[in-house]
Amino acid sequence: MKWTTRVTETFGLRYPIIQGGLAYLAYAELASAVSNAGGLGQITAMSLPSPEALKEEIRKVRSMTDQPFGVNFAIGQHGRPFEQMVEAALEEGVSIMSVTGGNPAPFFHELKGTDVQTLVLVAAKRQAEKAEELGADAVMVVGHEGGGHLGRADTSTLVLVPEVVDAISIPVIASGGIGDGRGWMAAHALGAEGIEMGTRFIATKECVHASPAYIEALLNSTIDSTVVIKQSLGTPARALSNEWTDRILQIEEEKGTYEALKSYISGEANRRFIYDGIASEGYGWAGQIAGRIDDVPSVQQLFDRMVEEATLVRKKWGE
Repeated sequence: MKWTTRVTETFGLRYPIIQGGLAYLAYAELASAVSNAGGLGQITAMSLPSPEALKEEIRKVRSMTDQPFGVNFAIGQHGRPFEQMVEAALEEGVSIMSVTGGNPAPFFHELKGTDVQTLVLVAAKRQAEKAEELGADAVMVVGHEGGGHLGRADTSTLVLVPEVVDAISIPVIASGGIGDGRGWMAAHALGAEGIEMGTRFIATKECVHASPAYIEALLNSTIDSTVVIKQSLGTPARALSNEWTDRILQIEEEKGTYEALKSYISGEANRRFIYDGIASEGYGWAGQIAGRIDDVPSVQQLFDRMVEEATLVRKKWGE
């Protein structure tokens, strides 16, 4: 079967499957495995300490794959300028970049005059329209089921994707609540031309930086095992429920200020769990799809299974 969409054609992929930015986790091993399997792997730029470190990671990916890959810039969550990191990626000849969080206009300003292909993560129709106006090649639309940072509304992927598809002309990539071939085909039925997955890729053999405790927590999850934190700050984000997130929610309920919350929601607290496995002192991002994850395959095995599942759906459709 052919899997051609405008997403595969634009970014040179075999399958229209994008790996999410995954702060502190999306490095060369995972990105190259996704690209080698036929999707678009991505490096998380803003989790790296310096432009030189990003250059080294880009070179590492190139030593592991000759397929297209991207660099993701989470410009709103790391509290430091992204411009030097973008410049480093440009100097290394990266041809695909994505942006998540914050206002993407300054990001596009940095890329003005280049041939870089761009993806923008959005959580509302107006954001998608703005991304198209700025010149994005595609938008990734995340519903409330997704892991990590979300939109302020609680609109689901099922509703949000067709809303955006009907509003813009560039390709739409569905994100949030997708982790298998059935979810992939559901996204296409909604009008999307590809999917983005984050949480599902954490539970793969090539996500080598994720602690065993983080993986085990994903495997033991149900569809009710995540919570949305940081809503009181206007930056809602979905994480695995544990005693640390319980404390965060308690502080929020007590109308805690950012000062009261900052040590609990910091990158350090995130790393204590996802790197060190200390669930009592940190948290890990995860979408509701965590409740559907029950194994840790290689990325290639995951792709093979998804293609098989998607093929069965297409046959039912009479394709």
